[in-house]
Amino acid sequence: MKNKEINLKSLDLPHDLKKMSIEQCEILCGNIRKKLLSTVMKNGGHLSSNLGVVELTVALHRVFDSPKDKFVWDVGHQSYTHKLLTGRLNEFDTLRMDGGISGFIRPAESEHDAFISGHSSTSISAALGMSEAMRLNGDTEHNAIAIIGDGAFTGGLAYEGLNNAGKSKSNIIVILNHNEMSISKNVGAFARYLSSIRRKQKYLNTKKTVENILNKTPVVGQPIKNVIVSSKSVLKLMLYHSTMFEDMGFIYLGPINGHDLKELDETLRTAKQMKRPVFIHVNTTKGKGYPPAELNPGEFHSVVGNKNKSAHTENMLTFSDNFGMELAKLADNDTDICAITAAMKYGTGLQHFASRHSDRFYDVGIAEQHAVTFSCVLAKSLKKPVFAVYSSFMQRSFDQVIHDAAIDRTTHVVFAVDRAGIVGTDGETHQGIFDIPMFTAIPGSVIYSPSNLYEQSICLKKALYGIDSVAVVRYPKGGDGSGDIDHSKDTDNYFLEEHGSKYLAVSFGRIVYNLYDAAENTGIDVLKLVKIFPLEDEIIDICMKYDGIIIFEESSKSGGIGECLAVSLAEKDYKGKIKINAITGFVPQAEVPESLRKYGFDTESMIKTITEFWGTANI
Repeated sequence: MKNKEINLKSLDLPHDLKKMSIEQCEILCGNIRKKLLSTVMKNGGHLSSNLGVVELTVALHRVFDSPKDKFVWDVGHQSYTHKLLTGRLNEFDTLRMDGGISGFIRPAESEHDAFISGHSSTSISAALGMSEAMRLNGDTEHNAIAIIGDGAFTGGLAYEGLNNAGKSKSNIIVILNHNEMSISKNVGAFARYLSSIRRKQKYLNTKKTVENILNKTPVVGQPIKNVIVSSKSVLKLMLYHSTMFEDMGFIYLGPINGHDLKELDETLRTAKQMKRPVFIHVNTTKGKGYPPAELNPGEFHSVVGNKNKSAHTENMLTFSDNFGMELAKLADNDTDICAITAAMKYGTGLQHFASRHSDRFYDVGIAEQHAVTFSCVLAKSLKKPVFAVYSSFMQRSFDQVIHDAAIDRTTHVVFAVDRAGIVGTDGETHQGIFDIPMFTAIPGSVIYSPSNLYEQSICLKKALYGIDSVAVVRYPKGGDGSGDIDHSKDTDNYFLEEHGSKYLAVSFGRIVYNLYDAAENTGIDVLKLVKIFPLEDEIIDICMKYDGIIIFEESSKSGGIGECLAVSLAEKDYKGKIKINAITGFVPQAEVPESLRKYGFDTESMIKTITEFWGTANI
């Protein structure tokens, strides 16, 4: 195979990788990077992380035999090269589009996608389960390989998996993709520990050299290495120092250069022969091969595709930034306010708070459970903790919210739940449709869902100073989309817009403005909820006056506000008709406007739903 013939479309992948030389694979890596850049810049998606693992992914598919060997990608947002190498080249231009291939790992998409991923720190547990299943089935030849970034190692589940994997008898290989970044710079003691190892290049070779020397140095008839290994002395730690991974039962290989195909190839083949738990430490550069991304990996972690960019959206103030600036302003006059994030300082807008109040800002890494418990103790110490977190990541802290925050009704923690509702092309794993059912199930929770930025500021202040238990302010990704909003309707409770109808439409959040437009066309009365839970008696009394009620809810139907309202009305023996237009099941990837239309939350769909349910003449 000549170099000039090496391109993605001419190859039978991943099988041809095993026939290619290292030099040919290096050329192929360059072509892969070009494909990644052109596609992600058009469609949007995760760029820096994918550019950083091109060589590692090619090396994995050269050495191992997927799908018999199982690749478990942690989070899965760095799996684009894996997709290109496993039969999805022709579909790659549909990346993250409605009906296209996912930006994450999806077993339904390919047999090479071993386990679903979208959230962090799950890979080691999953790979251990796979390797144990192989062992129980008598397969001693193949491996389960977890590929996990050092950012994901800030999540506790990674350590739970590591703790059990090291003592197993399975063919599990854990590959640490170490680039010192998650979305922003990694934090914590473990990050410092990994960085210290990262700087010790050729640790493996040095250790082997020491072992060889000690093996040849007798002490009263036996090599000194045997004496040191069996001892508990400081000398052992000095001369035969091991990493924590070796102490946990792994064979440790590394650190190695994650962009050197030859070194990767040799190390992976060594690990393949071990037939026991192996930990490979691979150093990579996030954004490798694209200078702007190498210089600013955080900025290029996730990019907006060219087809979705506009001057309006680029300059729009987002709910996230508005929250961060408002919280920083409140903290200027209140030294008890503290801000907590789980590795999402920029994503949640807390960079504004961190720059002005660094002594009260806490980035705990990808550790939502810890963040909640930590916040609860701050609250019990008379501080005002605000934990800013994406809706889909809030799910991981369900137990802590119940046990540590809610049971003691005096624990006042504010949860700023970002990316609530439909988020778009990240797909099922990131849609923010389950935070409402989660919090409505927890006694004592108070939930606000503002419809615009000004209302968000009102709700944040009310959550901080008007509630003494668990308070939630939830808001969507992006901005409120309009600069001419009528703020006379803004409130932290509810607003009733009457048109003289005997039917009522109820909604909250950003889709309220679509409902206002629908009401102009249908004449239906509109009840905007801002404090959406618990439902006050006054709300129920208003609803009881109408012959029929329809609820539009950009959230899961099961456990949602619509169901809560229907139950409350039933308890009052309400005789009218009720319809709940909410989300059932998981929401697949698509642009937000497309999904809103699909689930009936755009103005045109609302008009159709209203008129079909009651008929224009009746309203």
